[in-house]
Amino acid sequence: MTLDVTRDELSVHLERAFLVSVALPHRQWLGDDPLEELRGLATTAGAVIVGSLLQKRQTVIPGTYIGKGKVQELVEQVQAAEADVVIFDNDLTPAQVRNLEKATGVKVIDRSELILDIFATRARSVEARLQVELAQLEYSLPRLRKMWTHLKSYTGGIGLRGPGETQLEEDRRLVALRIRDLKHRLAEVQARKAREVRSRFEEHTVSLVGYTNAGKSTLMNALTGAGVLAEDKLFSTLDTRTRQWRLSDWGKVLLSDTVGFIRELPHHLIASFKATLEETRQARLLLHVVDASNPFAEEQINAVNKVLKEIGCEGKPTLLVLNKVDQLKDRSYLDVLMSQHRRSIAISAAKGQGLDELRDGVIEALSADFADVEVEMDASHGRVQAYLAAHAEIYRQEYQDNRVRLRCYLPKHLVYHIQEPGVEIKVMENGEMKPGDKA
Repeated sequence: MTLDVTRDELSVHLERAFLVSVALPHRQWLGDDPLEELRGLATTAGAVIVGSLLQKRQTVIPGTYIGKGKVQELVEQVQAAEADVVIFDNDLTPAQVRNLEKATGVKVIDRSELILDIFATRARSVEARLQVELAQLEYSLPRLRKMWTHLKSYTGGIGLRGPGETQLEEDRRLVALRIRDLKHRLAEVQARKAREVRSRFEEHTVSLVGYTNAGKSTLMNALTGAGVLAEDKLFSTLDTRTRQWRLSDWGKVLLSDTVGFIRELPHHLIASFKATLEETRQARLLLHVVDASNPFAEEQINAVNKVLKEIGCEGKPTLLVLNKVDQLKDRSYLDVLMSQHRRSIAISAAKGQGLDELRDGVIEALSADFADVEVEMDASHGRVQAYLAAHAEIYRQEYQDNRVRLRCYLPKHLVYHIQEPGVEIKVMENGEMKPGDKA
C-alpha cells in the first residue's frame, strides 16, 4: 500500500489573494499587464493568485478608493474566488482599509504593507530585523484603530480618572515606546556601521545598486566568486555583503551588494534601512545594475534614481550596467538604452559576457578620481613614504642630498593624509604643477 500525498497537501496553507490595481492620471499602468509586478510581489510573499480587478479613475474615492460599483463587483468576485486577502497595488488610508474589509469580509492590505511583509520574511540579520520591525510599526501606528474597533472604553483607577482610557490608546503608547526603543538601537547600529564604513576610507569602494531582481547578487558572484545567494525572486538580498574584487593590473576594490529598490518603495522602509544603505552613500562609484531584458527597464532606472536621490546619492559617479543581455529578444531595445545612457556597459552576469569591459569601465571611472602629485620631503619622513608606497602609484623617485622627491598618482581624497610639517605637495592642474596646501 502506498501513500499518495501531493506536495500541496504537505505544505502550509497558502493565502488565496485577489489583486486590485487602480490607474490614476499621475499613476498610469505600465505595459499590457498592469498586475505583473504586484503578482510577483504577492507570489514572493507566498500567496496564490485567485483573481484580479482593474479600474481607471480620474480621482480617488475618499472612503473606499474605488467606486461604489467596483466595490460591489469586488465583493462578488472575492466571494466567488473564496479569497482570503485582497491586495491593492496602491497605498490605502486606514479608513479605506477599514471600509473595504467591512464590505468584503476579508483582510485588505496595500502595496506598502505587502512590501513590508516580504522584507519581514527575508530579514536574516539582527540589524535587518530591527529595521523591518521599525518600518512595520511606523506604518501600522496610524492603522491600529481597525484592530480594536470591537473594544469599548474602560475607566481606570487612580491616575486614570476622567474620560478613561481605551485599549487602543494603551496599544498606541506601547507601540510608540517600542518605536522609540528601536530607533535608539538602530542609531547605535548606524553609528557602528558608519565607523565601519569610514574605516575603509582609504580603500576603493564600489557599490551595486539597482531594481530588485536585476541580477546584482549574480554579478557579485561573477566578479568576486563570493558564492552569495542569488535567487530569481524579489528582494532576495536585504543585508549588505562586501567582498574583495581584484582588478588585474590595477589592484583591488571592495564591492558591496545591498538591498534592491522598487517603484514606490515605502518611505518608512528607506528611513529604517539607512544604516544598510551607508555602504552605497559612502561608495566611490555606483554600479547601477539594470535588467535590460525587462520591457520597463527605463521606468525601473528612474525608480532607482529616485531612491538614490532620497538617500543622498544624487550626482555620485555611476556606471549603468545593462545586465541579462542574453535574454534579450530584440537587440534594438538594448541599442536604444545604450544611446539614452552614454555611460553604460552591456553584460550578462550569468553567462560571463562583457565582464572585461565592465572591469575596464570601473578602472577608468576610479582612475578619474586620481591626482598627479609631486611630493618633496626630508628622507627622514618614513611614514609619508610608506603611506605613498601603499596607496599611490609611484612612477618617479629622485634623491638629492637628504631630500626625496616622488611623482605619483594618488586618490584625490587621500592627498590630505600626507600633509605634514616639512612635506611639500604639488598637484598637476591643467598641465602645470600647482603648489598644494602646506601643513
